[in-house]
Amino acid sequence: MVFNDLNVIPIKRFSIFLALLTALSVAPWAHAKPQSAKTEESDKAQKKSVKKHAQKATQAKAKAKASAKPKTKQLAKKPKKRIQTAKKSPSRQSSVVAKKRQNNRVQAQALRRMSVGQRMGLHSVDDPLSLSASVALVIDQSTNEVLFSKNDDAVLPIASLTKLMTGLVIADAQLPLDEEITITREDVDTLKGSRSRLVIGARLTRGELMHLSLMSSENRAAHALGRTYPGGIDQFVRVMNQKAKTLGMTDSYFVDPTGLSSRNQSSARDLATLAAAAYSQPIMRELSTSPGYRLAVGRKTLQYNNSNGLVRSDDWDIGLQKTGYISEAGRCLVMQATVAGRDVIMVFLDSVSKVGRLRDAERIRQWMEAQGQTSPVQAALLPRG
Repeated sequence: MVFNDLNVIPIKRFSIFLALLTALSVAPWAHAKPQSAKTEESDKAQKKSVKKHAQKATQAKAKAKASAKPKTKQLAKKPKKRIQTAKKSPSRQSSVVAKKRQNNRVQAQALRRMSVGQRMGLHSVDDPLSLSASVALVIDQSTNEVLFSKNDDAVLPIASLTKLMTGLVIADAQLPLDEEITITREDVDTLKGSRSRLVIGARLTRGELMHLSLMSSENRAAHALGRTYPGGIDQFVRVMNQKAKTLGMTDSYFVDPTGLSSRNQSSARDLATLAAAAYSQPIMRELSTSPGYRLAVGRKTLQYNNSNGLVRSDDWDIGLQKTGYISEAGRCLVMQATVAGRDVIMVFLDSVSKVGRLRDAERIRQWMEAQGQTSPVQAALLPRG
């Protein structure tokens, strides 16, 4: 076959071209996708993978939260407990502070209740009879011989023993005892707040006021005596101090007729001197040792008794007595009595109780009766413990 014919050659060439095109379309790589398509598919697959991983991570977090809930609650409770503890802490601190303050108040009150003698340490001084009083003195009235002494030079508040001087000044003045005196607001105790059955407006004679003052230690009665003294209460106090000076009571000082102020002070030696002077006045002996007295005040009848129970005892022969008490002075007692055939004056200051001061007097009496005491005894000045 001759291919040189110009009309045939182009046709054959075209046929060959078609055959090649057909072969190419049948080839495997003919169906291969372009590179850009492959990139899109890989991106999609990658996104799906990331999404799956994200979902798995979210699910894992959710599971972790679900499993961690109890622990979270427990952890949440702990701060609450800490918060509660923090809230309680100030209250506990305040309660501690309150307790300390209360203890301080109790200590301060206890200190205020302590007598001057206790603060001075006088109770630490020993004595042969173990007396309750921190100060004691027993002297022979006739010879002034000291039979027993303990801290007899200590100057202390004397409370209602002051009323011995009040009565002595009234007795010396020889004022009419039947003169009526009215109790007023001025006679009310505003210092210690002591009670009285003598109401404002009550009318009593000067003798009755003196009786109640010496026997029952009536404060309004004693104040009324000083208030109605010529020149008034200030003049009365001046006369009290003048009398003390005249008697040689160098350790004594008075500021009122009742003894309610702790500034009324004296020593056992001075009080023995005062008792001897008061004993010289019959009215002082009679009124101070009276066991009791019934008094009509208005429509009422009042019964007053002696503040010293020893005056009602058959074991005692008491010629003069006076008791006293304020917290600064402790329990006090002054007596003139006949013991073992001797006239003696006893002074007891700063006893710890009412019973204590009476027991002190009993111990002195029994000691004198048992010993037939004729020689002086000095308390040993040795601190206890």
